[in-house]
Amino acid sequence: MERVKKIFVQVHVVLWTLFILLASLQLSNEGDHWPTLTTGFILTCLLVFYGNFYLLTTYPGKKKRGDYYRRLIAIVLIGPLPFLYLHPRAMEVWQDFFQYYIMTLVTIVPLFTFLGWLARVTENLVLNTIKKEQLEKQAVESELHYLKSQINPHFLFNTLNNIHTLVYKQASTAPEAVLRLSSLMRYMIYESNAATVPLSREMHYLQDYVGLQQLRYKSSPVVDLEVEGDIASCHIAPLLFIHLLENAYKHSPARLEPGAIKVRVEIKENTLTFRIQNPAGNKAGNALEEPGGIGLPNVRKRLALLYPEKHSLEIDNLGEIFIVTLKIHDLHTQAHEREAQLLYN
Repeated sequence: MERVKKIFVQVHVVLWTLFILLASLQLSNEGDHWPTLTTGFILTCLLVFYGNFYLLTTYPGKKKRGDYYRRLIAIVLIGPLPFLYLHPRAMEVWQDFFQYYIMTLVTIVPLFTFLGWLARVTENLVLNTIKKEQLEKQAVESELHYLKSQINPHFLFNTLNNIHTLVYKQASTAPEAVLRLSSLMRYMIYESNAATVPLSREMHYLQDYVGLQQLRYKSSPVVDLEVEGDIASCHIAPLLFIHLLENAYKHSPARLEPGAIKVRVEIKENTLTFRIQNPAGNKAGNALEEPGGIGLPNVRKRLALLYPEKHSLEIDNLGEIFIVTLKIHDLHTQAHEREAQLLYN
């Protein structure tokens, strides 16, 4: 905001400098008196312009409109005096003074009164627009922070339940599970604070999560994860896919065959496609959005805030399997736009 105000000050200085040069050029044919004549003319313009400009700043509300008009009338009546005082002929005869006063009052004063009002209104409009955008941005960031804060306890509770089972059974894989959880939490707490993270890092996070969940199963890996395309150059909002993967585990049968959960990540023509498929369990109701769950509603809200009109989320219930397909368009462009916004702010 302060940066914008400084820009407005610079615009005032430049425009008034150009105006003074133009006025001096126009009045230079008035003989030897042109410096004082030009000075008086400029002083009158400045007095009327900034008088109204700062009155609108001091009395912006309707409740103080009476005070504004009284002071504006005083400025309008006083406005011609600097020009007349330095005019070589206006102060010689009373009749000439009155004539020049009326002429200045009906020509110069109304014009610069209007220009002062126009400048104030324009600056207010720009500043209010920027302020509104900043408030909206803060609201979005607050909501994103709230949605993101829901991820940690939700994920933590599910994983601690798994570790509790391993400890209860005195499984040898319990220490490894604790280490994996520590690695995952380190990413969630520290690395995921950025607006975007490399897609390759997010995929590594999902692989760690899959490795942690695999400790529950004695069979071969139950998740078949494939990645196609150049993920090294792509950036994505962090922790965006974890709920979809959690739902796939949660709402699948207790016993899973190797490769029963299929995850496909594809980068093609600046579009990211994340597709996850899992077999349907025996739980009644909508297996993807159970009552009180925060999984998909959280994902939907984050997508709406982070990628408005740049994403699609499709859910297909085919009876025996569930398929969730998430597409994010213009992925490279959006990453660059976020970097530009961060640099601007």
